[in-house]
Amino acid sequence: MTTTFFLVRHAAHDRVGTILCGRMPNVKLGPVGKGQAERLAECLAERLARDDVACVCASPLERALETAQPVAASLGQRLHVRDAITEIDYGRWTGMSFDALGQDPLWLSWNCSRSTSRPPDGETMLEAQARIVGVMEQLRSLHAGRAVVLVSHGDVIKAALLYHLGMPIDAYDRIDVEPASISTLVVGDWGSKVLRLNEVAGP
Repeated sequence: MTTTFFLVRHAAHDRVGTILCGRMPNVKLGPVGKGQAERLAECLAERLARDDVACVCASPLERALETAQPVAASLGQRLHVRDAITEIDYGRWTGMSFDALGQDPLWLSWNCSRSTSRPPDGETMLEAQARIVGVMEQLRSLHAGRAVVLVSHGDVIKAALLYHLGMPIDAYDRIDVEPASISTLVVGDWGSKVLRLNEVAGP
């Protein structure tokens, strides 16, 4: 038996691409992001029968919760918060602009070798990968033959996909995971298969 996972990146907020928000509080969806979240909910409701969905889980950060709430409602599910699928802890980089980070040699090291680098006072991408893969294994054992929706963050989703594709963590920049995108994979005792990658719902 397999479990189908829908890995959903949270919808857009007004700091995407300019600020490394990380685990900053009060980063919420703007009007564009709210519209994206509604389209995600419609897309998943069209694709999934309610009886097929075992659970909808979200990172505890506001932007993920605001994305997941309409998704859960459209699927008739209660929303479960999972700390283990939250954003990477970027430590002292949290809240810095990408322009400022570009002047930091540690930032260059992080982006050249995620396998050997750590944000100052933060966690590695491999640690984040272990978190989300661990949750997926727990959910797979509980929900064989059903579907699970996880609403998380770009680099965390990339880490999960790289694991299931059998690729090294340093290949993170070969995968795009856009805001409000869905990546779909099936996982079973025999292994895993990615069915769709970075699928954006609607216009």
